[in-house]
Amino acid sequence: MTGLRLGPLLRQVDWESGTAATVWVETDRACTAEVRCDQGGSGSARTFLIAGHHYALVPVTGLTPGSSTAYEVLLDGERVWPPEDSALPPSTIRTPAAGSDAVRVTFGSCRWAARPAHGHDPVGPDALDTLAARLASAPDQDCPDVLLLLGDQVYADETSEATGARLAARRDPDVPPGSGVADYEEYTWLYDESWREPDVRWLLSTVPSCMIFDDHDVIDDWNTSTAWLADMRATPWWHERIVSALMSYWVYQHLGNLSPAELAADPLYEAVRSVPDGTATLRAFAEKADSDPSSARWSYRRDFGRTRLLMVDTRAARILDEQSRSILDPGEAQWLREQAMDGPGSFDHLLIGTSLPWLLPPLIHHAESWNAALCRGERGERWSRFGEKLRRNADLEHWSAFPSSFEELTRLITKAGSGPDAPATVCVLSGDVHHAYVAEPDWSRVREGAEAVARPDARVLQLTCSPVHNSVPRPIRIGFRFGWSRAGRRLGRAFARHGRTGMPLVRWRRTGGPWFGNQLMTLTLRGRSASLRLEQARAERGGGRGRLTTLFERRLTEGGGPSGG
Repeated sequence: MTGLRLGPLLRQVDWESGTAATVWVETDRACTAEVRCDQGGSGSARTFLIAGHHYALVPVTGLTPGSSTAYEVLLDGERVWPPEDSALPPSTIRTPAAGSDAVRVTFGSCRWAARPAHGHDPVGPDALDTLAARLASAPDQDCPDVLLLLGDQVYADETSEATGARLAARRDPDVPPGSGVADYEEYTWLYDESWREPDVRWLLSTVPSCMIFDDHDVIDDWNTSTAWLADMRATPWWHERIVSALMSYWVYQHLGNLSPAELAADPLYEAVRSVPDGTATLRAFAEKADSDPSSARWSYRRDFGRTRLLMVDTRAARILDEQSRSILDPGEAQWLREQAMDGPGSFDHLLIGTSLPWLLPPLIHHAESWNAALCRGERGERWSRFGEKLRRNADLEHWSAFPSSFEELTRLITKAGSGPDAPATVCVLSGDVHHAYVAEPDWSRVREGAEAVARPDARVLQLTCSPVHNSVPRPIRIGFRFGWSRAGRRLGRAFARHGRTGMPLVRWRRTGGPWFGNQLMTLTLRGRSASLRLEQARAERGGGRGRLTTLFERRLTEGGGPSGG
């Protein structure tokens, strides 16, 4: 009998029609995967083969708008999901009612999936696991309409003890990449570890998900600089790592981000499915995506009624030349501008999902801009060498480390949030930095002469939530707190003077946080109103998996017209 190796993952629910969805599965052999819903709706797909693994993305049609229906998965006609002995609720597909303008978006990043087999979890309860447990006990209570996973879904360079043991049994752990993954097969082990835990597996089967990668999906500080990339390409193991990373990301994460219409028009998806073994085809695509990042677009757009989500790749699409550094290549930047400005008045909320925060603590922002100036030679060759070394050691590679990109995004956000058809909110959703905070531009302190960033009509917020399951050392916690302080701002201005960077287009203030711990944020959007909640996973007395505790809740906008900044 054919077995279900991983999944199902409910990836898409069509918000335009409310009648279609997509479900991703991995099986242990070639077969036809089928999804059948209790209240009508079904679909099937033949598996495709990549590196000895079998996958299918099943299009489900015939659903009823505004409904909730349980579903089962069959492989070659044999039911394999839900498991016979499962105590969890049925996996369900919830569809929006026609014309629905309400959506609940839960997001976070940085989930180190492995927990110790016995004893205390040193990084605390997993927020995704605690969310799954809460929803399993009350499936209809505050269930997200979509789960946004904003990077570091797997850690290719920080494997668990169990995965490390598997790697050591397969190859010499003293030979690079050592305890990091080396190839596609080893990447599949990371996804097994991340998605197979029963409660999380059930959660992903019943809540649609959108994903984007960050550095640890490949390696820490991926694409920091030209010099960094040259050093990596000089190693004997890097080529296989990056090609396998992009291949596995396409299969496990990116493919499910695409709508049925996008899938139907995707030549790579068609090519992989049209041959007995799609490995060579996908590998050729990944090798070209590495050598020519402009050949692949990992960014994508999703519309949830009158809420628009733009998920932006800030890793693979970088221009690294010191004299023209950009976090997005020209094609990617143009795509983002077009999507943000498309159909003014057709959306009430604009969400920009980027793994890296746009607005950082001011000290860190100035330090990164100063470092970028040093690296491009603003203070001479000796300072340039020092800047490169500092950049790698201190992880100085966010939006502010690409000053022109920071200003371009600031101008775009201002433009998209201005005018009579402006959305009520423009929210930048980010992770990466292993803590959570809310920051807002201070439009009363726009840089003199910066007419292009006059106060917008929309309320603009940076919403940062990380980690889902990881930790941050105490000294770094202190550093982040200091980065928001008056003294930190003054030190940041000193960096700006030394680097001759000037002040950013806008200044900003922290209006919530910082919070440290394993956590998730939820945006509830209805019409032009918006509210935000931060929940943190707290350990329960006497052990156990923990529970989610609300630390912050705030109304961001009321209904009606644009609320202002």
